[in-house]
Amino acid sequence: MRLDTRVIIIGGGQAGLATAFYLRRAGLTPGEDFAVLDAGAEPGGSWPHMWEGLRLFSPATYSSLPGWMMPAWDESRLGFPPRTHVVDYLTRYEARYDLHVLRPHRVTSVARADDDPEGPMTVAAGEVTAAARFVVSATGTWDRPFWPAYPGMREFRGRQLHAAQYQAPGELAGRRVVVVGGGNSAAQILAEVSRVAETTWVTVRPPGFLPDDVDGRVLFATARARIRALSEGHEHSGVAGLGDIVMVPSVVDARERGVLEPHPMFTRLTPTGVAWADGTERAADAVIWCTGFRPALRHLTGLRLHGEAGRVEVGGPSGTRVRREPRLYLVGYGDWVGPASATLAGVGPSARDTANDIMARL
Repeated sequence: MRLDTRVIIIGGGQAGLATAFYLRRAGLTPGEDFAVLDAGAEPGGSWPHMWEGLRLFSPATYSSLPGWMMPAWDESRLGFPPRTHVVDYLTRYEARYDLHVLRPHRVTSVARADDDPEGPMTVAAGEVTAAARFVVSATGTWDRPFWPAYPGMREFRGRQLHAAQYQAPGELAGRRVVVVGGGNSAAQILAEVSRVAETTWVTVRPPGFLPDDVDGRVLFATARARIRALSEGHEHSGVAGLGDIVMVPSVVDARERGVLEPHPMFTRLTPTGVAWADGTERAADAVIWCTGFRPALRHLTGLRLHGEAGRVEVGGPSGTRVRREPRLYLVGYGDWVGPASATLAGVGPSARDTANDIMARL
């Protein structure tokens, strides 16, 4: 299939949908003036692949994309919305605005059609080839889980899995499990696994816990204030330690049960467990690496975009335009391309500014 359009958006998750919304609102027609290519077989971006017990750490009304608020969820009885509620919302959002997402089409490369700096960009996705004036990469990070390297990983005879592979605590019932990581994912996974298994929590540095009454509402307000301050040219530090752990009910419960006790990071794995520099060892049947993700940008490798610091530099009016290839934009990869842009509530401003920048250049 051949597509010739004005804009190609790569990725049909929250960042791609938000960008598509703003392009549509600016007057472009989905499926004609712009196309969205998504690698997934179903709507929802990375959310359908996350672990079953994952919950947001803010109410539905504070976890919405531009244009349509996430439907209400009974937080008083059920806690904050689960991932299934988010998947349903993103599915309905895509249909509500008739965004014509084409799937499953995994983009493998983006290239310059010729030497003309104002010429089209070409996009390859299996049997789909596309040409467009501008390309927006909104592929997120889920496809690139980060695995740190520790001595003994190959010799460990137990199971090792990344948070991206973990699904439910039942698969680890009765096992001795080491959970690695000091962020929200580690804390939430530890909380549920500790109900069915013997757990040990290890972190590179002591984790920080936000006060019990601070949840996504406070973080949302702070992120918005930071976005506004930066847009006006003012400094704003945001929340000190935005990676700090939000005390959602399951994590509070884990604290009450005494399992939310971090240990220093081990120095190596052994065939039967983990070991520290002082000679202490602990037996383990499984290690869950909650060690984060990296931007999924392999499809851009051929463009040679990395600067001296090893990162793709962005700027322009939107803050998302790639400096070494101004026809390309990066949306939704975190503070690097826009404050809080890797979140449902925070991606809107980056998506809006990107759409405005594109429209001004069409």
